[in-house]
Amino acid sequence: MLLTVDIGNTNIHLGVFAGLGDNAELVRDWRIHTQPNYTADELALTLRGLLGSDVEQVTAVATLSTVPSLLREMRVLLPRYFGNGPHVLLEPGVRTGVPLLVDNPKEVGTDRVANALAAHGNYPERPCIVVACGTATVVDAISAKGEYLGGAIAPGIDLAVQSLSDHTVTVRKVELAPPRSVVGKNTVEALQSGILFGFAGQVDGLVERIKRDVPGFGGSDVCVIATGYLAPLIYDECRSLTVHHPHLTLDGLRRVHERARRR
Repeated sequence: MLLTVDIGNTNIHLGVFAGLGDNAELVRDWRIHTQPNYTADELALTLRGLLGSDVEQVTAVATLSTVPSLLREMRVLLPRYFGNGPHVLLEPGVRTGVPLLVDNPKEVGTDRVANALAAHGNYPERPCIVVACGTATVVDAISAKGEYLGGAIAPGIDLAVQSLSDHTVTVRKVELAPPRSVVGKNTVEALQSGILFGFAGQVDGLVERIKRDVPGFGGSDVCVIATGYLAPLIYDECRSLTVHHPHLTLDGLRRVHERARRR
């Protein structure tokens, strides 16, 4: 089995795949809170605890990290706890088959590269827009040929809520649930309306601008994919989203690993 590990700024998303190619199946997945100060040993203890007896069936690992300190620890962890391979640590310089048509390809987050690979693999010959809702809200454009064209980055829902709470004396954190109406009748509902409907409107606006301004994205065949741990909050509130793919990044890591095996 293949263990995939997506280390983000807020969460670590793990998944175990059985099978290859079209027969690959995500057997289990977990999310844990990111601890930037984890050592390789501490992180390995957590991973092995989640895997339980299945750890003996893990034959390979594919991982990425947007947290530099944990990227360094993963370099230590993989050979120490999972043998010498075949493992893939996705970072700049690793060949993924995704053309990065941007000013500086090394600046593109590896999670965005993995998402682009998975989007094109799941929806081939269609232009795709990936909306990743996490610490940041990231909207990326992938051409029908699988080329990564770039995207837009905005503060995520959690960051905005935390900032509002930190800088406003009378505003407190609220449950992120749809209010009765877009016009809130109390402070809680007003906050819920502004957060959920406001972010949904932001996503719809960015998607519509990409469709309007980027060549090749003006047709009805554009696939708009929502992913990330906060995607379920706004998916039903957005007009522009086509499909919810909660495991898109893990699927991208699986595809990177399979590509490396074929070389």
